[in-house]
This record gives sequence, C-alpha cells and structure tokens, in this order.
Amino acid sequence: MNDKKILAPSILSADFKNLSQQIRYAELGGADWIHCDVMDGKFVPNITFGPLIVSAVRKSTKLPVDVHLMIEKPDNFLEDFARAGADYISVHQEEVVHLHRTISKIHELKCKAGVALNPATPLNTLENILEYVDLVLLMSVNPGFGGQTFIESTLKKIKELKKIRSEDGLNFLIEVDGGIDKKNIKAISKAGCNVFVTGSSIFNSDNITAAAVELKNLIS
Repeated sequence: MNDKKILAPSILSADFKNLSQQIRYAELGGADWIHCDVMDGKFVPNITFGPLIVSAVRKSTKLPVDVHLMIEKPDNFLEDFARAGADYISVHQEEVVHLHRTISKIHELKCKAGVALNPATPLNTLENILEYVDLVLLMSVNPGFGGQTFIESTLKKIKELKKIRSEDGLNFLIEVDGGIDKKNIKAISKAGCNVFVTGSSIFNSDNITAAAVELKNLIS
C-alpha cells in the first residue's frame, strides 16, 4: 500500500513576478512537488497559463513538476507540456473520451499519468483505468479558482478510493486539490491522501517557508 505523504504547493496562488523565488521559499519549507494548475477558460471558468510557465517552473526547481490540465481536448497539448518539463500530467475524466489512449500517450512521453475527478463525478467512472494510472487527483472544490472552501464529502471519497486501491492491490497515489489548509490537512491525511495540493494556504501567507513547514509537519 502506498503511504507516501507529499506536499505539492500550487503556483496558482504565487506571485508570478517573483515565481522562482517563491518556489524556492516553498522548497525551503519542505515542498516535495510543485503543482501547476492549467486552465483554458473553457473546461473551467478561468484562464491561467500554459507550457511557457511550466517551462519556467522547470528551470526554477529540481522537484517533480505536477501538471493538472483543466482544459478541453488535453490530448492536443500533452507533448507541449511534456516538452516543457512536466513529470506528472493529469487529465480530467469528464473531458477525455478515450481515457486509456490518453494515459498511454502520457506514458509514451515519459511522464507519470494521472486522472482527475470533479467533486460530483463518482469513483466508479474510473473502474477500468485505475490499474494504468500513477495517480488519481480528487478535486475537493469545483475547479476554476483558488481560495475555495474544502468540500467535506471529499473525505468519504478519499477513504473509498483508498479501499479500492487496497482491495485491488494497486499502488497509485491519491492526490487532493482544493481548500486544503492547516485546519483540515490532518483529517485529509488520515482519510488516505498521499499528495496535498496547497495554494493560497502557502503562497498567500506572510512567510511562505513557515507555512510550508507547518503543513509538512502536520502530515509527517
């Protein structure tokens, strides 16, 4: 069973004028991955950034770069993000028609492959893909904007997914994205989360390094 605990600060809430420095502060606080939320204004009601920013992140850190594609037709952009330096690429089950083909393509590009689910999407939609993925990303807010409140029913979903993983003898990571802070991160960890995506709770703090240290200590 996979019991890793990985802190993955999301640059969605970072100051892009000082992106490299902000990433460095997060690293000093114990960040394990750097998470990049890519939005196109179509699949979700917001536009963030594309491969150029992911490339800048890649040049700023040696940590794994975790790219979450909240975009329409992600298959058209997989090569661009792999070339930009992504280590992990996650696509949404709700958007991808031929999910097995897309996961296979990500692996062909020498990246780890993830599948993401919106809060209202049930786990049984992943029944035939779980053995092929490296991670499952559970959205704990409705995707599109940072700083939202954690949806409590996600805890049940995490526990169910952990049970499925154990019963089927699989080893994918369980990643949770949205509304994670120092008040709820312990409960999320106890439910079975492996990868904790935290944006505003780190980058909106007065001291990014101290905020990362506090969250890291709570899951360690």
